[in-house]
Amino acid sequence: MTQTETIRRAERVRASELLGRGWLNTGGKDVSLQDLRGKIVILDFWTFCCINCLHVLDELRPLEQRFSDVLVTVGVHSPKFEHEADPDALAAAVERYEIAHPVLDDPNLVTWQAYSARAWPTLVVIDPEGYIAANLAGEGHVAGLTSLVEELVTEHEAKGTLHRGDGPYVPPEPVSRTLRFPGKAIPVARDLGGSQAAQGHFLVSDTGHHRIVELDSDLATVVRSWGGGEDLQKGHHDGDPDSARFNEPQGLTVLPAELAQQVGYDIVVADTVNHRLRGINAETGEVTTLAGNGVQRLLDAERARTGAVESGSLGTDPRHVSLSSPWDVLWSETLGLVVIAMAGTHQIFTFDPVTGELSIFAGTGLEGLLDGDADQAWFAQTSGLTEDAAGDLWIADSETSSLRVLRTGASAAAAKDEAAAPAVETLIGEGLFDFGFRDGAPEQARLQHPLGVTALPDGSVLLADTYNGAIRRYRGEHLAADGTTVAASVSTVARGLKEPSDVLLDADGTSLLVVETNAHELVRIAVPQEYLTVDEGAAQSQRPATAVAPGEFSLSIGFSAPTGQKLDDRWGDPTQLKVSSSPEHLLIEGAGNSEGLRRTLRLNPEVTEGVLHITARAAACDGAPGEEIPMHAACHLYQQDWGIPVTLEAGAQSELTLDLRGVR
Repeated sequence: MTQTETIRRAERVRASELLGRGWLNTGGKDVSLQDLRGKIVILDFWTFCCINCLHVLDELRPLEQRFSDVLVTVGVHSPKFEHEADPDALAAAVERYEIAHPVLDDPNLVTWQAYSARAWPTLVVIDPEGYIAANLAGEGHVAGLTSLVEELVTEHEAKGTLHRGDGPYVPPEPVSRTLRFPGKAIPVARDLGGSQAAQGHFLVSDTGHHRIVELDSDLATVVRSWGGGEDLQKGHHDGDPDSARFNEPQGLTVLPAELAQQVGYDIVVADTVNHRLRGINAETGEVTTLAGNGVQRLLDAERARTGAVESGSLGTDPRHVSLSSPWDVLWSETLGLVVIAMAGTHQIFTFDPVTGELSIFAGTGLEGLLDGDADQAWFAQTSGLTEDAAGDLWIADSETSSLRVLRTGASAAAAKDEAAAPAVETLIGEGLFDFGFRDGAPEQARLQHPLGVTALPDGSVLLADTYNGAIRRYRGEHLAADGTTVAASVSTVARGLKEPSDVLLDADGTSLLVVETNAHELVRIAVPQEYLTVDEGAAQSQRPATAVAPGEFSLSIGFSAPTGQKLDDRWGDPTQLKVSSSPEHLLIEGAGNSEGLRRTLRLNPEVTEGVLHITARAAACDGAPGEEIPMHAACHLYQQDWGIPVTLEAGAQSELTLDLRGVR
């Protein structure tokens, strides 16, 4: 671990050719490295399910605009889930996220392997002469990238190897639609001032148009809308319905009438890319900011360095608190609070509309699947919320392809067991890289990146199983009409949908309303008398496996703080490494959490294959090398998670080196 003045690589390595199935945003033309000679190139290895990858897309936009005549970003799409390898799904994602640079479709991970990428997102910088200048994993690299691009511009302009001018990006033709990639929907369950014949209407997050709309019961007529203006533009601005601006809003919820009158707004919106909660007064149309300062929330460096868990209240000045991609919101009758699926930090937050208090309700902020007490649980991109009659919260945990339930303790309290603490339980799902399409017993069932969930009156739960294009139903153990006990099961209600992201029971109780995101519409489907039974198997993300030798195995993580920062060693070693495995008995020794970025493992020779799960962290603060860190210096946590598939083979490599370079 040494402090360096740049993220630039010392050695000169020639960049590999860009190979894949095809290109998007180039007007149908293939792009080669030779075509990009003379430009600074950023390869962004991404996959459209990944919230960190979406953060990087937004981080890169100002850099792309500032250096538009010398810099070309190429998105290399390397899918994690099976569905993401579908070219139509990729094309929809490129449109949805308004990606304004060329995208290489790399479904077989050919270019991913050529550049030794191991995590989403990964960034590789190529200089104008075709040599790799830097490799970076994770998000939060804008400062380092800006410095590097400036350095390369100066150097190659002097050498005459920098070519200014337009790159290969060709914008697609715009398409006019009523809705564009809608995300979530809720019924209008009470009078919202100004609404005409609201019975049967729905509030919808028209995510791609950056607005909230009220749809008539025909699901096609827009009764009114908030945000976007005539040009349907994104941004952040409070005000009347025409001047207000959102940025890819997702979840929304309606407050009880008395509470709404007290606080001055009826609707709470998860304004996802703005990292804020917004409020809408349905009568006046006024849009306000309720929480979030617009700065993406990162794990607290000192807490994460020491292993402390951040939980509880974040204060009562919510507009000064950083949030991270809130994806869904829910008014909880049991808690008397707004519950927030904070996808970007893999946590569940709560918000009190009366006091303004924001609190962390569940989740440590670490990404993964871990049950137990709410403040110790791990989630992975929490994306959908619903509350059942018992007061428990059900969660669509998308990156682990799982259905989780957060037992709030309400039912225990009702039974006079006041000591019951909130706890998390997984009903369907195995881990970050396990998915599939399989019905049956919950422990064997598989989902693929679900985004929506709703509790039904009979106690069962519906899931928008997004990447399987299906609506699934979970029903716990229950008594049949004849008094016999029926085991818990998972079934399929409907399939063949285009990325359904939300599902709810229609007002008539006989049909379902589905937000079919990639079809740009809401659709009704009849509830079938008999559900389908699907078994298309379980799967894991198909990343290339690394051959490793059984027995003693060395793991090391490279890290250098960005220019203008130094390692924060005031309280000891500022780095930390956490290692686990699937299956658990793959690791005989070396699992667990400890300081330092080196670890000696012992791999079980009786296991033929598995996954090493690795989390590395480092804490750095603003300051110059050799000087003491100022008392009020800003400090930063750098973190990256890897899931490394391995096969155990005699004589294979006995060490693994990964880079954590300015990963924040």
